[in-house]
Amino acid sequence: MNGENGGGITGTMRDVAALALPWWRSEERGKAFLLLGVVIALTLALVGMEVAFSFWQARFYNALQERDWQRFVRELGFFCILAAIYIVAAVYQLYLQQALQIRWRRWLTARMLAGWLADFAYYRIHLTDPRTDNPDQRIAEDLRLFVDKTLDLGLGLLNAIVTLFSFLFVLWELSGSVTVLGIDIPGYMVWVALLYAGIGTWITHLIGRRLIRLNFAQQKLEADFRYGLVRVRENVEGIAFHRGEADEQAALARTYAQLLDNWWAVAGRTKMLTWFTAFYGQAASVFPIIVAAPRYFSGAIQIGDLFQTATAFGQVRSSLSWVISSYRLIAEWKATVDRLAGFERAIATARAAAEAGDGVRQVSGDATGLAGDRLNVRLPNGSTLIEDATLTVAPGEAVLLGGRSGSGKTTLLRALAGIWPFGQGRVTVPAGKRALFLPQRPYIPLGTLRAAIAYPDNAAGHTDDAVREALDAAGLGTLAPVLDEPDDWSRRLSGGEQQRLAFARAFLIRPDFVVLDEATASLDRDSEATLYGLLRERLPHAGILSVAHRESVAKFHDRRVELVREAGQPGRLAAA
Repeated sequence: MNGENGGGITGTMRDVAALALPWWRSEERGKAFLLLGVVIALTLALVGMEVAFSFWQARFYNALQERDWQRFVRELGFFCILAAIYIVAAVYQLYLQQALQIRWRRWLTARMLAGWLADFAYYRIHLTDPRTDNPDQRIAEDLRLFVDKTLDLGLGLLNAIVTLFSFLFVLWELSGSVTVLGIDIPGYMVWVALLYAGIGTWITHLIGRRLIRLNFAQQKLEADFRYGLVRVRENVEGIAFHRGEADEQAALARTYAQLLDNWWAVAGRTKMLTWFTAFYGQAASVFPIIVAAPRYFSGAIQIGDLFQTATAFGQVRSSLSWVISSYRLIAEWKATVDRLAGFERAIATARAAAEAGDGVRQVSGDATGLAGDRLNVRLPNGSTLIEDATLTVAPGEAVLLGGRSGSGKTTLLRALAGIWPFGQGRVTVPAGKRALFLPQRPYIPLGTLRAAIAYPDNAAGHTDDAVREALDAAGLGTLAPVLDEPDDWSRRLSGGEQQRLAFARAFLIRPDFVVLDEATASLDRDSEATLYGLLRERLPHAGILSVAHRESVAKFHDRRVELVREAGQPGRLAAA
């Protein structure tokens, strides 16, 4: 999917740059670089103090070996001062890194949300690339992981590099030289550390490289399972009516079984990796002592020097083994980068369709009515659904769009709304005029009932009397006492009540054009007639375009247009 499973190191770095660089070039770059600079400075200071601790360690143990009380006390005082400075630096390094993460994630989230919601990408993305799963999880969870892990890995790598060069010279000086097969090898402990870390990194990669693909799959499966749970929560009544608990449980169990199978695969591969890394780490704790011990027993160095050598070796080895210790984190980060980069490419594809003119365009013009001119509407597979359709709805005119089920009426309305990406043509809305679409299942946002009625307007822009009057006209006057009660009203209201709320929205907003797609399908005939009558009465100057299967609504319209579509042929509009 859009190269989501990776394209090598070059492709990954290109994806990381595309995700990360915009913030560092944004209007917030000043604060971003300042925070990053302070975090890096504190990181370098911590490394410097680690070097100071290694020299202190040598002096401290030498004082013990020599039974020098005055020197022992002095070194303890030095340790207390150095430790206090280290603690302060470590606390603020972590705090400022988290501040950087918060700022970066906030900016990235706002940017990705803006891209997803622009040019109908959030709607078109499942049409142009249906394999793009769980956008909510990518924006909420993957972005958090990307920011956290990018900073953790970046600062960890910086720490490893600085630590390597800081202790490399210390280890070189402490190592002395050793003769092997008549060859004098200076700084031999450095070469041993390089060999030890190189072999360990190579073996770690061989064992752990499958974790990248497995972690990618795990993130997808976790999101799929959460989505399935949300679907059950949102459709509890329908499931209860159908007694569908067994089917829902079976479907969730299948998804969870796939999740568990992949999780076991992750656990198995992680176990193999841990076997080696645990052995590698434990061996590293005693290995430098063994290698340096001959110089100690020969009297060339004191016990403090031996411990400092072991510490320096451990720091060099740890720095060179950064890939080993961070491999699992790198695998998770790589999977996150692939998912986010794939999502951004899917957004770009969906938005490019609109920007390139591929699709029916809705524009503001000088037309007197809502006009669709020579519309050719295609399906995602490329086949033509509707051909050469021209339709005009004048102000104050009501037009009924008829046709058999499945002929493409709803898709034509999507094209008229400018959100359908497949096809060509132009829809003109008179300049300064507003159209409101009432689908069969109206969208009701989370929040108060007042906000739901006014949507997409700001509820504060409508008086309390206007909201209550619109609610009462739509037959929902009993809900007036709970206007300001926040709730998930799409679950609390029945299907018929939701459609009444959509009419209340039209009565309140008073648009210039109203497009209804089976907007009264959940209502009885009398209620349907009442609401259509009120719509014509309250919005006498509004143009109305309706799709409805009941013939009883025809009397509320001035003319009828039929969408005629023969089997295997594109549909055409014809006057009826």
